Amino acid sequence: KEFSSPYVLICRNYKGDVDMAEIDHFLPLLMTQEEEGLTCPIMSHGNVHFLWIKHTNLYLVATTNKNSNASLVYAFLYKVVEVFTEYFTELEEESIQDNFVVVYELLDELMDFGFPQTTDSKILQEYITQEGTKLEVAKTKVPTTVTNAVSWRSEGIKYKKNEVFIDVIESINLLVNANGSVMSSDIVGTVKLKTMLSGMPELRLGLNDRALFALTGRDKGKTVTMEDVKFHQCVRLSRFESDRTISFIPPDGESELMSYRINTHVKPLIWIESVIEKFSHSRVEIMVKAKGQFKKQSVANNVEVRVPVPSDADSPKFKTSTGHAKYVPEKNLAVWTIKSFPVSVSSKQHFLWKNDEMEGKPPITVNFEIPYFTVSGIQVRYMKIIEKSGYQALPWVRYITQSGDYQLRSNF
Repeated sequence: KEFSSPYVLICRNYKGDVDMAEIDHFLPLLMTQEEEGLTCPIMSHGNVHFLWIKHTNLYLVATTNKNSNASLVYAFLYKVVEVFTEYFTELEEESIQDNFVVVYELLDELMDFGFPQTTDSKILQEYITQEGTKLEVAKTKVPTTVTNAVSWRSEGIKYKKNEVFIDVIESINLLVNANGSVMSSDIVGTVKLKTMLSGMPELRLGLNDRALFALTGRDKGKTVTMEDVKFHQCVRLSRFESDRTISFIPPDGESELMSYRINTHVKPLIWIESVIEKFSHSRVEIMVKAKGQFKKQSVANNVEVRVPVPSDADSPKFKTSTGHAKYVPEKNLAVWTIKSFPVSVSSKQHFLWKNDEMEGKPPITVNFEIPYFTVSGIQVRYMKIIEKSGYQALPWVRYITQSGDYQLRSNF
């Protein structure tokens, strides 16, 4: 827990080769590093290494006296956070204290003798429940998913109507300087599934992947080059590496099939212009204009333009041509909200404050979502569903572009 009252909430020694008392050295080492401004994700005391992450007011710490794979350790720690959050909604001190038995059960299933085991929360929830009485009954029968080759999907799943919903979601990260030049931009995409299919279906997903088109000798239409591609464990990686086919037996229900990054110059989809004018008696007027730079048939939804204001702003007033604006003093922001954003809108906003100087120059940030559109042009070309019973299934595809870290620097 945090430094105010540090103590070990719960621990599990998987191999017995590190003394349990070694954890007492962790917080003093961390405090020393923080005082020196040299915080490091890996710390050592003697021949024992501490690999740690922080979540809310908790520290999750792994100890080892070997030259362990640090990437694997950190992936496991973040997976622990994900699983505990699935179980307890919020992972904090109280949720650990209130669920000691379940936490120990989960720690025993997540790892065995230092090796990660079952880390899928959906599978774990089949035999580790939060009710003590059910927990004892569940122990008597371990789901076949734990011992199956397809550990992420149970057998015998049945649906009256077989459907697959595919969401292709792209987030734009963008930084524009005060002169209006794009300093950095990229696209981070995810393909999410909601699978309602009977049996053990085989799915094959086809995208307009440039590498695939190059392999097959086709070069028609728009293609995209994906980088840093990451897949759910269900995807057959050897098949993808050989012929770029995304082939898999899907988990039941909702899952993230893959993620990718596209490193490309992105034209700002929502452009912000800001002008500041100073008057006497510390009165300042800021005019902010927003303009859509996406396709005419598209509409941006739930747009938020967050304009920084001084911490001592007094009696701010707003005038907007569309949407509405409000003052958020705890964040030193004026937030202009537009539910449905057409091609071009503008707004004048008035502020009164005691000091006409802004502390630093924080950027204007924008949040938005544009349905039925991907900025990269990625497309689902096909989704083939093959199941031994031969049923017909319907795939549904939805595209969404949204803001990621979307910042525009201003001169005020």
